[in-house]
Amino acid sequence: MTTLHERPTRVGSLESQIMAALDTVIDPELDEPITDLFFVRSIAIDDAGVEVHLRLPTSFCSPNFAYLMASDSLDALESIDDIGVVRVMLDDHHDSDKINVGLAAHAGYRGTFGDEADESLDALRLTFMRKAHTAAMERSLTALIRDGVITNEDVGHVLLRDLPAGRFTSALMRRRVAIGLSACPNSRVLVDDHGHAIPDDEVPVKLRFARSVRISIEGNGHWCRGVLATRYADDDCDGTSGPLVTNTRHTAQEQP
Repeated sequence: MTTLHERPTRVGSLESQIMAALDTVIDPELDEPITDLFFVRSIAIDDAGVEVHLRLPTSFCSPNFAYLMASDSLDALESIDDIGVVRVMLDDHHDSDKINVGLAAHAGYRGTFGDEADESLDALRLTFMRKAHTAAMERSLTALIRDGVITNEDVGHVLLRDLPAGRFTSALMRRRVAIGLSACPNSRVLVDDHGHAIPDDEVPVKLRFARSVRISIEGNGHWCRGVLATRYADDDCDGTSGPLVTNTRHTAQEQP
């Protein structure tokens, strides 16, 4: 199952379709597309299909996160019409060989890791989707406080219809829908993982917790970008730019 993330639609060349597909793949911990994080190292297109190489900031990134992103990338790419055979390879990770064999065989997470797969990917995905929702709640509410629209005492009673149009609200709505929460305009913004309103006396603690989650996600994102750029400073794709793309497909047509 590919985690979707709204992005501008890319049309035209196969290269553009491939990048659009990879745009939808989200790092579950950082809540950002792997393309924005520069985790896509290279894309090679030929008459047989496409081979995509991924890389991560360190060789010891969690194997379940690594597999999740690689598997989601494979699923996203295989949804492209007439793409041919898709190979996704994870480079420079301590479990690269195991993950790459499992992906090539479409063995699934448990088929790849066997007894080491101590939790399902669906459970892992839901955990991090809930964290992303928690951070999105905090961003939306803190923006209202900062702009003087509400006070700290109002936080627990803000409804979805009270939020202004904009990227924070759009992001919050996507994340609510992703974890199965109501998108009704009369729903409370600050809720628990199951959509239940937070009691008034627990609101300050919930908001502080949400802020800590948001700061942790953003801090991890900055750290990963810095480590990736340092690790691949001498690479053709140095960790601060897009992937190296080659296309030798005879039917390829360049489009402006």
